[in-house]
Amino acid sequence: MRILFAGSPAIAVPTLKMLCNKKGVELISVLTNPDSPKGRHGASQPTEAGEAAAEAVIPTLKPVKLDAPLREQVSRLKPDLLVSFAYGRIFGPKFLALFPLGGVNIHPSLLPKYRGPSPVQAAILNRDTVTGITIQTLAPEMDSGDILSQKQLQLTGGETAESLSGTIAITASVMLNDLLQSIEDGTVTRTPQNHSEASYCSVFSKEDGLINWQDSAAQIEARIRAFNPWPLCRTYHKEKELIILKATPFREDHEKKESVLQAGKVLGIDKNNGILIQTGNGILCVSELQYQGKKALMWKDFLNGARDFDGSQLG
Repeated sequence: MRILFAGSPAIAVPTLKMLCNKKGVELISVLTNPDSPKGRHGASQPTEAGEAAAEAVIPTLKPVKLDAPLREQVSRLKPDLLVSFAYGRIFGPKFLALFPLGGVNIHPSLLPKYRGPSPVQAAILNRDTVTGITIQTLAPEMDSGDILSQKQLQLTGGETAESLSGTIAITASVMLNDLLQSIEDGTVTRTPQNHSEASYCSVFSKEDGLINWQDSAAQIEARIRAFNPWPLCRTYHKEKELIILKATPFREDHEKKESVLQAGKVLGIDKNNGILIQTGNGILCVSELQYQGKKALMWKDFLNGARDFDGSQLG
């Protein structure tokens, strides 16, 4: 079976590598986003999937548009199946018509929940106890195809977007590996989604990482995990941008009444857990943080260099 793989970020790489090594599969090319500036010096670099393809000596396609010239290139490759994972674009009917076996997409949610570009972050932000992975057929409408395989993942409440994406990446590659034979021989079971139950998630920007201290401690803590490693949650301390990397809702009783305290006020420390900050509902205990452009520090080391922090107002 000749497969064209479409994907860009790190979450797609284990599936790409599985296809490289799977018996009976010929990975004919990797379709990925164009190289873009990265790092401190802004040098143009390939996507993580593009880099993995280069290491495996797999040809790559990096089009700006999925247009007629690209379709001609793909047609010459004589593909059987399109496999997509976090490529980030919707494939039109002319493109999908190039694949006799059609196309499948790996989506990191339990569809029809969280259709869209940020399902991993959405599950953490909403403090879900369960998320999952769906392999679906590619359809004209985003993430609306028939379900071919689905797996639940239990959440502990401690996942970051980075750690959950890592788990999903490995699990998804195993799921697709188990599914490919039934796709090739036409015995795969297709289950239509219940479109009336669909929910959606959106693209996040750097501005979404700005902490609103009027939110509850639980909401802020979930946001910190959901936006790690990007765009990271941030606030301001005396006009300096401050990134909060790790925190937990403080669960012990506190003598001061929250109703008379200003959200964002640094209350002091808990000797075992970190810096206590008042929120709109509850107290957040911060254990790791950094000023923009500086090194990430555990809370004790941070306070050694920020002696005016206790009692200050953040935001």
